[in-house]
Amino acid sequence: MKRLLIGLTYDLREDYLKEGFSLEETAEFDRSDTIAALEACLRQRGYETDRIGHARELVKRLSRGDRWDMVFNIAEGLYGIGREALVPALLDAYRIPYTFSDPLVLALTLHKGMTKQIVRALGIPTADFAVVKTPEDIEAIELPLPLFAKPVAEGTGKGISRRSRISSHAELETECLRLLTEFKQPVLVETYLPGREFTAGLVGTDSDSRCIGVMEVVFKEAMDFDRIYSYHTKANYEEIVHYRIPETEVLEQCRDLALTAWRGLGCRDGGRVDIRMDAAGVPNFIEVNPLAGLNPVHSDLPILCSLFKIPYRQLIDEIMESALQRVETTHAVR
Repeated sequence: MKRLLIGLTYDLREDYLKEGFSLEETAEFDRSDTIAALEACLRQRGYETDRIGHARELVKRLSRGDRWDMVFNIAEGLYGIGREALVPALLDAYRIPYTFSDPLVLALTLHKGMTKQIVRALGIPTADFAVVKTPEDIEAIELPLPLFAKPVAEGTGKGISRRSRISSHAELETECLRLLTEFKQPVLVETYLPGREFTAGLVGTDSDSRCIGVMEVVFKEAMDFDRIYSYHTKANYEEIVHYRIPETEVLEQCRDLALTAWRGLGCRDGGRVDIRMDAAGVPNFIEVNPLAGLNPVHSDLPILCSLFKIPYRQLIDEIMESALQRVETTHAVR
């Protein structure tokens, strides 16, 4: 029986650093050990693998006539709100199956404001919010203080710092103007959620999806600064936070919220939903990551899996099983 050929699409961080991009600009991109770990899991399962790389390399390979039975896609892209959707859209054009969500979902969920509108329509609790596109929009915000501000379409905590928690209208104006200038995209301004923070891991698609676990982000007592899960915190998580499994009641509340959001948004195969409690202890949707980091040591989803005794290889196997199962009815795998 012919072994399936699995292409790997990704953005390698070291490549962009060599081009002069900063550490924060490349925060969402992958390390070489992530690609090696994914490739090892796929080969152990009996697949042949082919490293493709980023979208520009994919275009070159497609134009040469190269094809794959499936592509394991973790390419984040570099520019624009639709950057995560670029590789899936190219693959759709050539009818090549791939892991994770389709272009619609990836473009939608990268925009946190639009995602929250759909989540709210699904009846899921999420903080009140406004989207600031221009300096004039700042004056129209009527949300009660404190607030929280962040770029509308970034991940890995980019643009989030202790300045993100806003206690006055002067701070709101200063931070929104900074983010508009630095990130050149709208700013999401939300009612600040002061409660506990969690992330839920999910695998599967539609009715076959399930929550594989929920972990709480807990700041270490020695930390004397604002306890915000920022870019700095994520980059230095071993010194600043630890992770734990929450009590059963909270875990179930977060699980149910995450599954409703995952299925309602149409996410596929695997990813995360981030959750934070409000002042009353009610879990609220923060955002969804349908293209979650997969470094076996440092990424939140594999860390969550380790808490629940799920081996990294099993996580990758379940993602592949989900992808293969859903393409059976829509693609003919060669």
